[in-house]
Amino acid sequence: MTPVRAVFVEAATIGLELVGRPEVAQRWGDPSALEDMTVGALAAHLARQVTRVPEVLSFPVPDERPVTLVEHYLRSAWANGDEAANASIRVRAATEAVEGPKDVLARALEALGTARAELPAEPVDRRVRPPWLTWNLSLEDYLRSRMLEIVVHSDDLAVSVALEPPEWPEEVVAPVLGLLTTLAVRKHGVAAVLRTLARAERAPGSIAAI
Repeated sequence: MTPVRAVFVEAATIGLELVGRPEVAQRWGDPSALEDMTVGALAAHLARQVTRVPEVLSFPVPDERPVTLVEHYLRSAWANGDEAANASIRVRAATEAVEGPKDVLARALEALGTARAELPAEPVDRRVRPPWLTWNLSLEDYLRSRMLEIVVHSDDLAVSVALEPPEWPEEVVAPVLGLLTTLAVRKHGVAAVLRTLARAERAPGSIAAI
């Protein structure tokens, strides 16, 4: 298994451990830290980042060059504040949350097992085309995008139920922070990001990447 694929499995395992916490099940119907999402919907959305992987591997892929991961985020409506796209994500999460914490977790764990078995056999240059996109991604970049979602939403979920966020290993944190920094620079410019990281007295109000 390539390093990125192995790290995805590691990140997914940690994220699903949080989804399975009793505090999450106990507050399933409560509001989460994200607007218009319950704890259950947020947990289902987090789990969905894992269940999507075997699904995406099963879809046909047009014979087109993949776009870079940065270009993927620049093209994605949800990452650029499209409310209709984000509303659709919230609706799907709420629908999946109706099944309850046990079923949501069970499906994600089953998908993780499938991914763990299938990812090593995929070609190094494997491309994917999720059906909600009109462009290809390399499998490695698609998994990096799932890792970003897992790490960010794990923090959202932990805050929602008053838990400490997971302690991510360096091999998970480094690519996620690297991607977020690159996206923040594209959105706000080098000076804004540099000042926020190194010169608090000149930092802008926000350098949120997405």
